[in-house]
Amino acid sequence: MQPVNLGVVGLGNVGSGTLDILAENADQIALKLGFPLRVAAVCSRHVSSKKIPAALGSPMQTTNWREVVDHPDIHIVVELIGGTTIAREVIEAAVARGKSVVTANKELLAQCGAELWDQAIASRINLAMEASVAGGIPIHAVLREGISGDRITTLYGILNGTCNYILTEIEQRGADFAQVLAEAQAAGYAEADPSADVDGLDARSKLAILSALAFGERIVPSDIYTEGIRRIAPIDFGYAHMLRHTIRLVCTARQTPEGLLLSVRPSLIPQSTILASVRGAYNAVWVRGKYGADTFYYGRGAGAHPTGVAVVSDLMRVAREIRSGSPERVSPFAHARLGEYCPIPITLNRAAYYLRFRVKDRPGIIAQLAAALAAENISIEAVLQLPDENAENLPFVITVERSSEASIRAALARMQKLDFFIEPPLAMPMETSL
Repeated sequence: MQPVNLGVVGLGNVGSGTLDILAENADQIALKLGFPLRVAAVCSRHVSSKKIPAALGSPMQTTNWREVVDHPDIHIVVELIGGTTIAREVIEAAVARGKSVVTANKELLAQCGAELWDQAIASRINLAMEASVAGGIPIHAVLREGISGDRITTLYGILNGTCNYILTEIEQRGADFAQVLAEAQAAGYAEADPSADVDGLDARSKLAILSALAFGERIVPSDIYTEGIRRIAPIDFGYAHMLRHTIRLVCTARQTPEGLLLSVRPSLIPQSTILASVRGAYNAVWVRGKYGADTFYYGRGAGAHPTGVAVVSDLMRVAREIRSGSPERVSPFAHARLGEYCPIPITLNRAAYYLRFRVKDRPGIIAQLAAALAAENISIEAVLQLPDENAENLPFVITVERSSEASIRAALARMQKLDFFIEPPLAMPMETSL
């Protein structure tokens, strides 16, 4: 049977992994499909220096992506260059020429995925994006089809492997953030500029996509309250363990009576929960439905081959649909159309909170902090202090009972007027509904 022809734009880590799988697993892919997938063209700015697997034959090689998109024999364009500028041009040009698209571009899909899907519908072609979130976990397929009969109420995710690696190394070894980050960069887990990872921006893009899938609303990254992990220290894990918790960068999308609440932030989670056992560069997603209750998905969130598997699986699905003539079988966003929605502000969140302070020790500090909390009707649950002889930089923790984020922020604002702080207080929610 005639093959379905592919044009791959971008031969970085994921692109190279995708070519490896298409080459090494070609027989199994053809056996499952009933026809082969053929790489007809590849594109990269430095294509001449790239190693193309010999099993792929002699695909056209170019530095000009337009030659791939305009190639008359190519059925599916694979966009793996990332970013939001040229990548969008590639996808829109392919869609305009009636070619289906497979992409791993989380940043672009988080910003304008719904608009691209509308263009794909108008051109009667397919847009597939499984590799854009949690590369080794088929979470799109789960939300799009596997549990589509349920009504999702809550989604929790650990969606950035770099942050999870850093946090678990701090926890297990007691090393500080700067040291572990430098080690992660040396090992290739973190970029030279780690901001997108450690400041939560990468995870925010992924949560925007998953929230659209789970709740059927147009969610963009700016809708999501985001904090990074730069301030987490070994002492925080010491106190968290005293509370029988650990700390993870948790992505949350939760339906409340007031509306959808979205956040990416370091949070304390009970050590007894399955999410607390996710360590190293792994990702996980915990989904709670009204009817199906809890389901959990775990795997590698990045890497050439885990992400490449997601890309190739998308290619196989799209190729089947090209052959069967049903490009609108299932929307990539799990809904025929996404609704317009404005998530509620994070200040409406209600939770118990962990407040960590560093102070120059002197009498009366606890009383002044308690007064600031009481002024906002916040009740103290516990005061914790591990042994420390440095009175000039003394850490301790106050945990408080369920309160609104607005009240916590107001209390922290009152505390800023006090003159004994070494650094601003650190506040993290304690997730008790996991």
